Amino acid sequence: AVIRMPNGIWSSSAAQHSQSLEAWFAHMPGLVVACPATPQDNHAMLRAALECGDPVCYFEHKELWGLQGEVDPAATVKLGQARRVREGGDLTIVSWSKAVHWSAEAAETLAGEGIAVDLLDLRTIWPWDRDAVLASAARTKRVLIAHEAIQVAGFGAEIAATLAEHSDARVARCGGPRIPVGYSPGLEAQARLGPATIVQRARELMQRE
Repeated sequence: AVIRMPNGIWSSSAAQHSQSLEAWFAHMPGLVVACPATPQDNHAMLRAALECGDPVCYFEHKELWGLQGEVDPAATVKLGQARRVREGGDLTIVSWSKAVHWSAEAAETLAGEGIAVDLLDLRTIWPWDRDAVLASAARTKRVLIAHEAIQVAGFGAEIAATLAEHSDARVARCGGPRIPVGYSPGLEAQARLGPATIVQRARELMQRE
């Protein structure tokens, strides 16, 4: 069974329509949790979800519904396998869903500062591609985990704990504040993650000894 669910902040939708609940469902044994970021992955991952035989919680970010892009109907995706968006050797950024796009923008900015980002789109947060994350961490020695969900108890904490236990990389997280999402644009902006925040956290991580 596949349960398609809207996820993430949608402009001027207030707190009741702006949750990012993927970590809740990742906590439930037996569920697969998918979070596509691109039109191509949305097509291929939905097919994989329908064919996998396990119950899948399929989170579609509401602000990605209108995203356009090339789609190869024959392309396949293995659930649990990350996608390398950008290759670099200075800093790993791990992300999923809409935060992948913010992370890609941040990586462009950081490239202008001489910081080469290895950007991984997890695609699914359960199962998640531990091997890809640990391998990248072994190369860059610095990992930033970026997600739109509230940082406190977000799935980034699970990734950070795994890195702390199985690597010697420096680790930081970048997520939303633990506040309700406001209806007005000004209040909503306080709850949003974005490229500027990711860039700032990346700079701080690069400066840590």
